[in-house]
Amino acid sequence: MINVEKLNNVLQSFVSGTADVQGAAVVTPDGLPLATMLPSGMDDERVAAMSAAILSLGERIGKELVRGLVDRIFVQGDKGYGILTSCGEDAVFLVLAGESAKQGLVMLEIKRTVSELMQLLV
Repeated sequence: MINVEKLNNVLQSFVSGTADVQGAAVVTPDGLPLATMLPSGMDDERVAAMSAAILSLGERIGKELVRGLVDRIFVQGDKGYGILTSCGEDAVFLVLAGESAKQGLVMLEIKRTVSELMQLLV
């Protein structure tokens, strides 16, 4: 059984400890939220459903274009970006960052956090 409290603690630590990260979520591949720390006004269930759909579509595109397994999907807008990363077969990790976030640092912290999340999702 997944310990949601521990997932929330990991997300809280990630969001508060990584510069310019505005929110994060762990969702199921079916699009259900497991744990979220999203900015106020964002609908957890809607964000979870869209995140799972985007990652699924990205994986199909990667396969069709013979690019191999998709490591992450990066969506950049004029107010920042969202990064979707697979957490094994059981979850998707979404990160929302501001436009001034240092991408290398954010990617490094995502990698560390995904490793921690995967241990909790086993």
